[in-house]
Amino acid sequence: MSPVTSTLDTWNATDEAARAELLADHWSEDCAYVDPLAEVQGREAVGMTIQAVHAQFPGFVFTSVGEVDAHHQQVRFQWGLGPDGEEPVVVGFDVVVVDADQRIRDVRGFLDKVPA
Repeated sequence: MSPVTSTLDTWNATDEAARAELLADHWSEDCAYVDPLAEVQGREAVGMTIQAVHAQFPGFVFTSVGEVDAHHQQVRFQWGLGPDGEEPVVVGFDVVVVDADQRIRDVRGFLDKVPA
């Protein structure tokens, strides 16, 4: 599974058990996630951050927007967050770094478009 797919699948998992399984399978134990609103370390903290986003934007989904650019152990991509099948209300940009086992080790996120 690509880092982009792993990232988006994890962020789209609304079921806590399914999300925990995705984190265990595709994220390193000491993973880090940083964006303008959060800075967390470890799978449990990433899971709690995702849960908070679902509480703030119930029913919204993350989708890939545009081209993916990758080299070495890192990938960058733009994503959208919005109601399924509709124009995203939030657009962001992530750089994902994977470890030697292709597990997500580090995510650096930026917000390009946010609701007023």
